[in-house]
Amino acid sequence: MADKRTNTRLDHRLRDEFFEEGKRLDALGDPEADCWLCGEPIDYTAAQNSTPDSHNLDHFHTVEDRPDLQSDPDNFRHSHALCNQQRGNRAPAPPLGDAMPDWW
Repeated sequence: MADKRTNTRLDHRLRDEFFEEGKRLDALGDPEADCWLCGEPIDYTAAQNSTPDSHNLDHFHTVEDRPDLQSDPDNFRHSHALCNQQRGNRAPAPPLGDAMPDWW
């Protein structure tokens, strides 16, 4: 089966713009800049996809499932490079929920 992913100039521009948006949100302390998969802060000082904690553009709907949404900014999510790599083309794991208080 052929790869559905494209790697055009538009894709590069959109990826760079999304990274810059994440850096701006992070500087404002906005939690939208955090990894959508684990909820932890992303290291925006590192180059994109250069370390496990660096920024990586993730797609809410995977490119495998929805190639038509690959270049749609509404489908973009900020993530750690490692979290995105571990997710692969699977649906994200549901959160476990809030921890129960000790007194419970």
